[in-house]
Amino acid sequence: MTHRPMSLKPRNPLVAAALHRQAGAHRKSPGALRQQAHRTLRRELRHEHPPSP
Repeated sequence: MTHRPMSLKPRNPLVAAALHRQAGAHRKSPGALRQQAHRTLRRELRHEHPPSP
């Protein structure tokens, strides 16, 4: 087992909470929209013309 020396200063308890509150993107990226359109098109085509056995 590795022994870690105790830090001299206590950790800031507010930092951990602030890191969990960081906001992300509020809309999909252009790549995600393009992929979603591609999946939707494939799904519709598969539904109209099922693969032949």
